[in-house]
Amino acid sequence: MSLFYVGRVISGLGVGAATVLVPIYAAEMSPKEIRGRLGSCFQLFFAGGVCVSYWVDYAVEARVAPSTRQWQIPIALQMVPGGLVGLGMLLIKESSRWLAKRGRNEEGLASLIWVRGEDTPDVQAEFAEILMGIEEEIKATEGITWKEVNLPANRYRMFIAVTLQLCQQLTGNTSLAYYAPQIFAAVGAGASNLLITGFFGIIKVISVLCFQAFLVERIGRKWAFMGGAAGMGTCMLITAIIVALFPPDPLATSITRPGAAAIAIVYLEAASYNLSWGPCAWLYLGEMFPSRIRELGVALGAASQWIFNFMMSQIVRGFPPPPLPFLTPITIQTQWTLTATGMQTPHAIANLGAWKTFLMFCIFNYAIVAYAWWFLRETTGRSLEEMETVFSSAETAFDVEATRRKTALGADAGAKRSVEDRVERVGEGS
Repeated sequence: MSLFYVGRVISGLGVGAATVLVPIYAAEMSPKEIRGRLGSCFQLFFAGGVCVSYWVDYAVEARVAPSTRQWQIPIALQMVPGGLVGLGMLLIKESSRWLAKRGRNEEGLASLIWVRGEDTPDVQAEFAEILMGIEEEIKATEGITWKEVNLPANRYRMFIAVTLQLCQQLTGNTSLAYYAPQIFAAVGAGASNLLITGFFGIIKVISVLCFQAFLVERIGRKWAFMGGAAGMGTCMLITAIIVALFPPDPLATSITRPGAAAIAIVYLEAASYNLSWGPCAWLYLGEMFPSRIRELGVALGAASQWIFNFMMSQIVRGFPPPPLPFLTPITIQTQWTLTATGMQTPHAIANLGAWKTFLMFCIFNYAIVAYAWWFLRETTGRSLEEMETVFSSAETAFDVEATRRKTALGADAGAKRSVEDRVERVGEGS
């Protein structure tokens, strides 16, 4: 097991780095008009990976004889996405904002032209806006990064980075993701819990795709946060009522009607999460910080996410089961208590009861609606440099529109001079 633990530590370092770098790169290189759609790809592929893992678990449980191969196959398959990410990184350029922060302006402009596809006046204006934003940040803080972190607007954003990730975990979806087979069994899935978990993963992927295609740039970040939390709270409440009024039989092998209703509501809850807090939390984290402290801010948010993720997994986890002749993909990653029937149950459900656990998350979600209303700012359709105005940063905010007009006038003047030069050369030649 020592070798396994070492491998998980190395894997954890890679996952931690990815959760910091991917939101930053997506935010910095995306046009503001489609930044929401591109940033949501983080959650899309996250949900896709979880979905694949559910079906791999189901396949090895159904098709592979009980042995160490039942956990070795899922672990080995993790090398595939890791390898794709590593190879893909070789094909992309550095972020234009990262280059500009380090004074490598020519490379930064070339990177921006590469990702936009062509050199146009709009691209020149966008890069001028980036340079102006960095210049204002340096002026306000005398080039001292810690002083910039201590600005009121940036302290507020650090607060949002931490509390946003806490709220994402309090929605209850970490618990649903980690303990989906056991939770579905607790609401009446019977012996079909692994199969139902597989479709649970598909629901997640479809929901993120719908959010990307139809909602992300239309309803805004703030309304997505509030609507998603309200929907999840309502689904948790309905599930709590169903399970309280119609307790599932732990010995049942088929799905009852109340069990089917509870499963459908849990599916709807997962859809609500992946239409809101799933993609939006990472998107919001990547776009709200100024250029010079974006890495620090996103790192704090990502670290908070994994700390709160661990916290929630400990709240709902069970005690270690007795030694088993083999380890399944599920028992190797989480630990549960054994009930009298042999079903391994999350600790919260084993102690509070299933319906009280769902009621607890219902209360959390309704509280999150109030948090989103009072604390979060709308960022949809704004450039990263305009975030200084959005978060009321008097020290570093600047007139973005004036910068754009100035750049456009410069481009027009340059084009006019180019035309005049060509006319003069033609006249001389004749």
